[in-house]
Amino acid sequence: MDHQPNPKITGALAVAGSAMLWGIDGILLTPQLYNLNTAFVVFVIHLFPFLLMNVFFFRQYRLLRTMSRSDFLYFTLIALFGGALGTLAIVKSLFLLHFNNLSVVVLLQKLQPVFAVLLARMILKERIKRHFVLWASVALVGGYFLTFGWALPDFSTEGITTVYAALLSLLAAFSFGSSTVFSKKILGNYSFYASTFFRYFFTTVIMLVIVLATGHIGDFSQITPRNWLFIALIGLTTGSGAIFLYYYGLRHVKASVSTFLELMYPITAVVLDYAVNKTVYSPVQWIAAVVMLFAIIMLNTRPKKS
Repeated sequence: MDHQPNPKITGALAVAGSAMLWGIDGILLTPQLYNLNTAFVVFVIHLFPFLLMNVFFFRQYRLLRTMSRSDFLYFTLIALFGGALGTLAIVKSLFLLHFNNLSVVVLLQKLQPVFAVLLARMILKERIKRHFVLWASVALVGGYFLTFGWALPDFSTEGITTVYAALLSLLAAFSFGSSTVFSKKILGNYSFYASTFFRYFFTTVIMLVIVLATGHIGDFSQITPRNWLFIALIGLTTGSGAIFLYYYGLRHVKASVSTFLELMYPITAVVLDYAVNKTVYSPVQWIAAVVMLFAIIMLNTRPKKS
């Protein structure tokens, strides 16, 4: 007797798998491209997955003829914040740390729900509740102690790099959170295939303009065979592959369940950062990381009605 796979189980595995892939990317893959210009790296890791998507999803171009001005605007904002600005910030922060405390950068990205809710208040006019204020505050305090421990930020020549990387991580969290809010405005009208395709399309165009303006379009000559290997791995796995897995999984699991499954992202990053880069947290950083992640989980739960 044949047993059909349970869609809830396959969906959960897909979300967890995509989260693990993103954790692998932050520690093992993207940092290997540090010898290249940041904007050029972001351009390339969007360009090649997009070219591959054209083989399978070229018919999506017909949607451009019927796309409203509003949809065009929101796809542009999704690409600008979630694709270009967010990825530029996180790649630059990873390059700055040069294999030191990379998992801190990944963990700080998990603050994006805080920024998503704040932006939803401004754009979607959603009401902010006391529940959010409480746990958002806890998450932000946890993020501070995760980054700096008991010490004050060090603005010396050596310490400023950590401060700069932390600020870029927060910018990435804000950008990805913003992209989530913009996505809510249009994803009901487009399939996840079309949404992913146009996200990469618009991001590639934006990054092409940036690399042309900054004079780095000729950097293809600087890509080493080792760089090409990691660019291919990112494009096929942690890039478009992980996004497709994630959206497939979201079709079959509840958002509250997804929140727990996505913790595989920072967990994978912390384990790999320790195993590969020998990064060791202080006790206060471990406590801060747990507190911050718990607060993020609480932000994604609905408060009990009194």
